[in-house]
Amino acid sequence: MTIISLPRGAKWLTALVAAAACWLPAANAQGYAVDTTDNIRASAKTLAYDMMKFYNGNQTGEIPGILPGPPSDGKGDYYWWEGGALMGTMIDYWHLTGDDTYNDVITQGILHQVGDNRDFQPLNFTASLGNDDQGFWGMTAMLAAENKFPNLPADQPQWLALAQAVWATQAAPDRHDDTCNGGLRWQIPPTNNGYDYKNTIANAIFFNMGARLARYTRNETYAASATKQFQWIYDVNYIDHESWKVYDGGHVEHNCTDINKAQFSYSAALLVQGAAFMYNYTDGDSATQDMWKTRVEKLTKGLFRDFFPKNIAFELACEGRQGACTPDMVSFKGYVHRWMAMVTQVAPFMRDTILPVLKTSAEAAAKQCTGGATGRVCGFYWSGGVFIDPAVDKTTGAGEAMDVLAAVSSLLIDEADPPVTNTTGGTSKGDPNAGTGSRHATEPAKPITTADKAGAAICTILLVAGGIAVWMFMNLGD
Repeated sequence: MTIISLPRGAKWLTALVAAAACWLPAANAQGYAVDTTDNIRASAKTLAYDMMKFYNGNQTGEIPGILPGPPSDGKGDYYWWEGGALMGTMIDYWHLTGDDTYNDVITQGILHQVGDNRDFQPLNFTASLGNDDQGFWGMTAMLAAENKFPNLPADQPQWLALAQAVWATQAAPDRHDDTCNGGLRWQIPPTNNGYDYKNTIANAIFFNMGARLARYTRNETYAASATKQFQWIYDVNYIDHESWKVYDGGHVEHNCTDINKAQFSYSAALLVQGAAFMYNYTDGDSATQDMWKTRVEKLTKGLFRDFFPKNIAFELACEGRQGACTPDMVSFKGYVHRWMAMVTQVAPFMRDTILPVLKTSAEAAAKQCTGGATGRVCGFYWSGGVFIDPAVDKTTGAGEAMDVLAAVSSLLIDEADPPVTNTTGGTSKGDPNAGTGSRHATEPAKPITTADKAGAAICTILLVAGGIAVWMFMNLGD
C-alpha cells in the first residue's frame, strides 16, 4: 500500500535525537521535577526524547511502527502490539504538551501497520495475531480521532475509519461463538495456541472501542454492542461481583468456569475508561447513566485498591518479586495513567478521586529516573524511590520509559481538551463499510512457519501458565 513519504534514508530522527542532547535537561539525583506545569512539560519533553531512542522504525532497513522484536525471532524484547501502544502514548504526549516533534514519525509508523485491508491485520503478523493485539492498534486510531491528531491525505485511511474497521472485524460473527455464552477468544486464527482461551483484555478492548465509537458517532449500534460486551464480562465472572476485582480469563472447554484469577492493571483500567465513556454517552437517560456511574466508581475503587498501594502504581501479578515481570507487563502502568486521566474528562465526577492518586504515582515514577550514563534512565519499580535497572526484568527499558512518560505527561490533563466527537469538533472521517472486506479468522492466512508456531506457543505458555502460578501465589500463600 502507498504511505506518506517521509525522510527515512537520512535517519533524520536519529540525528535530531543526537543534536537535541545538548539542550535537554538531565534528571538530577532526585529524578525529574514535576512540581510546576513548566517543569512537567520540560520533563515530559526529555522523557519523550529518551523514549524515542528505543524506536528505530524510521531508519533505513527497519520496520516502521514497531519496537525491536519479536522475541521469537531474536530481534528484540517487544511484540507487535506494543508498537501500537507506543504510538498511542506519543499521540497523547502531543495532545497534552503540544510538542509535534514526533508526529510525522508516528503517522508513518501507524500507516505502515494498517495492513492491506486497512484493519490492522498485516500479513506479517497474522500467524500470531490476537484480538487484543489488533485492538491495541484500533484504540490508537480511535485516540487519534478523539485527540484531533492531524488528519491524513484523502487517499490514506482515516483515523476514525481505521477504528471502525477494527471494531467491525471483531464484531463479525466468526469472532464470536456460543462457548461460554459468547465473548471473543484471545487469538484470532483457530490454528493459534490460545484460541481456546477467552480473556478479559480482548473483550475489554472490544467493549472499550464500542463505547468510544458510540460517543464519537452517536450510533446506537456501538452502544448496544458495548453494553452487551460488558454484561458478558460480568456474567462470566471475570469481574468479581463483590470485590470488583478483574480476573484474566478462562478456557472454552471448561465453559470459562476455570477462571484464571491473575489480575492485570490494564484490563481493569480499560473497563473503567469504557464505562466512563458509556456514562458520558448516556447523558439524558438518568437510570442508565446511574448504572454506568456505579460501574465506574466500583471498578475504580477496585483498581486503586489492588494496583495503587500508597497511591503508587504497582503491577500486582509480578512486581512483588524483581525479575518476575515480562516485557509486556512492565508497560501496563503507563496505559493505566493515560486511560484514568481521560476518565476524568468524560466522567468529571471522578476527578477528585483519580487525579490525586495519579499525581502521587507520577511523582514516584519521576523520582526514580536516575539511572544509566545520562543519570535519567527510568525503571519499573516506583514504590521504593530508587532506580532499579530494567535488566532485572530482562528488558532494554522501552516499556519502563513509556510508563514514566505517560505518567508525567498525564499530569497536564486539566489543560487538555477533552476527547471530541463528530458534533464537538471532530474532523476525522468515518467509513460505514470499514472492515467489511477483511479476511476473517476462518479464511487461510499466510503459511505458518515453525518460528511462528514456536513464538506463539512460547507466548501462550508464558502468559497462561504464568497466570496460573500467580493465581496459586495469591490464593494459596500464607
